[in-house]
Amino acid sequence: MKQISGIITTLNEENNIEAAIRSLQRVCDEVVVVDSESSDHTVEVAQAAGARVFTQRYLGDGIQKNVALKYVKNEWVISIDADERLSDELVEKIENTDFATTPYDGFAIRRRNMIGSRWVKSCGWWPDYLVRIYRHSKLRFPEVKQHATVPTTNTIKWKADLIHYRYKNIGELYAKPGRNYSNRGAKILYLKGKRANVMSPILHGTGAFLVNYLFRGGILGGIDGLTLSKSIATNSYLKYAKLLEYQRDEQVRKSEDFDKVW
Repeated sequence: MKQISGIITTLNEENNIEAAIRSLQRVCDEVVVVDSESSDHTVEVAQAAGARVFTQRYLGDGIQKNVALKYVKNEWVISIDADERLSDELVEKIENTDFATTPYDGFAIRRRNMIGSRWVKSCGWWPDYLVRIYRHSKLRFPEVKQHATVPTTNTIKWKADLIHYRYKNIGELYAKPGRNYSNRGAKILYLKGKRANVMSPILHGTGAFLVNYLFRGGILGGIDGLTLSKSIATNSYLKYAKLLEYQRDEQVRKSEDFDKVW
């Protein structure tokens, strides 16, 4: 067992958290979970699996992930989400690495994004390199509320995969953009003072589809590539349609809680 701390941030992940913890326990001598006030049994399941659990109201992506660093005992950490698992080749890479003498401060690993049991490589989903193993005295997530990634300063890429069970099925692929991402994106744009016009949803949605289907390889990904390209386009369309709605409809705007973007 390596002297590495595993980190997971959670919100209502009772169905995923145990498997995520077990995955980290293959190489880590401790697992720290920072939970965002889950209303299900995430905390109890995580504690039963052997993780140390701390509660923190959600502060945003990068900020929340860094909260765990206050509680870890090791210099090296592995940060994953509850729907991610270490592959066998990644476990082998970690086991064969001397972290005490390595000249690097972090390792970028490939994320193998899945829909159901299908590995989807198009639309920029492969190779999806992210620094997830790092020396936290040197590197950490930036203190931003969305799309946080660890900097690549003094890091090296590993040809080993972190398996990301991103969506259970196509239905979830389409439900999440409407339920979470587009709402959040529209609120963020509105709070930043951005404004849309009647053409914004059409232009952004169409542009997103063309970029992902033609230039990021969706056209080579068969039906999953087409479906994913359309989902990304739908998210972009809805984000700007909702932004426009906030501008045009006072009743809708007043019904939204802009203090709970995260």
